[in-house]
Amino acid sequence: MARTRSSRVTVRTIAAEAGVSIATVSRVMNGNGQVAEETRELVRRALDRLGAPIPVRRGGDAVYVRCPYMLTDYFGLIVSSVAETLELHGRRVTLSAGDAVRGKDVLHGLPDDRSLGGAVLILPPESGEELAALRERGFPFVVVDPRTPPPRDLAAVSAAHFSGARNVTAHLTGLGHRRIGVIGGPAAWLASQARLAGHNSALADVGVLPAPELVVRDREPDSAAGHAAASLLLDLPDPPTAIVAFNDKSGVGVLRAAHERGLRVPEDLSLTGFDDLYLSRSTLPQLTTVRQPLAELGRMAVTLLMRLMDGHAVEALHVELATELVVRGSTGPARRA
Repeated sequence: MARTRSSRVTVRTIAAEAGVSIATVSRVMNGNGQVAEETRELVRRALDRLGAPIPVRRGGDAVYVRCPYMLTDYFGLIVSSVAETLELHGRRVTLSAGDAVRGKDVLHGLPDDRSLGGAVLILPPESGEELAALRERGFPFVVVDPRTPPPRDLAAVSAAHFSGARNVTAHLTGLGHRRIGVIGGPAAWLASQARLAGHNSALADVGVLPAPELVVRDREPDSAAGHAAASLLLDLPDPPTAIVAFNDKSGVGVLRAAHERGLRVPEDLSLTGFDDLYLSRSTLPQLTTVRQPLAELGRMAVTLLMRLMDGHAVEALHVELATELVVRGSTGPARRA
């Protein structure tokens, strides 16, 4: 009887079990036609005995790239990087993007599309269970910036949100700020949770407890939402001396709310963004922010996908890329009471 299927079986293990070479196993798992049928059967039986996922033979050279958001500066940079890297690998791109594709059930049909060799899913709205079901069908894919904690055996690439947020709050506490407002993203997003945890960690280092009234969530973090959230924070009886925004777009909205109240940045209010988009260098003052390696997220996702499509074992399934604190003119010493 076969054991419970596991994705942790390596190509080397399968080769040893089947009595064939690693290269032969890779060709079988990649659907290469230059393998004798009896050899294929040896590998299939070994996979079954080991409880490994039985691969779907696929001859398609296209990669499905899905981004259920408008391809603006943030998502556009990731998608462009994915497309350029796939082209270097000789792969065609099937792109599905924009708000209209967000509610569509597309995952179920991907393994049945013989033109597709794999997929890159950017901030997918589906649950971890739905993504795991796709993985169990042997379809290779990689998630970029997962919305929820990805299953253990699912390949995912993201930025180091916790350390990025921790570093930017530590920068503010180093300037003497203790009452720091947070404009967070949607509460269910993994990035939002990690960043708030990083923020609280930096506060704990200076003996400050989180204040619930200083945290405002955005459903869609953009300039308008940032303005609305900042208005709530700045109109508190005891307003913050600094605000960390979920992204640079939200930061632009904070600047407008501060200007409407006659507050100077950074003399009266320090402000930070996240992402380091062109907007962060277009404001006055320019935004202190956290640089995400957006293009590298796309390149790393394709690198992982190519290995999965070739049938190779991938040990580092969850990859976090380092962020960088970029200090500009929007942060300064905390004002005195």
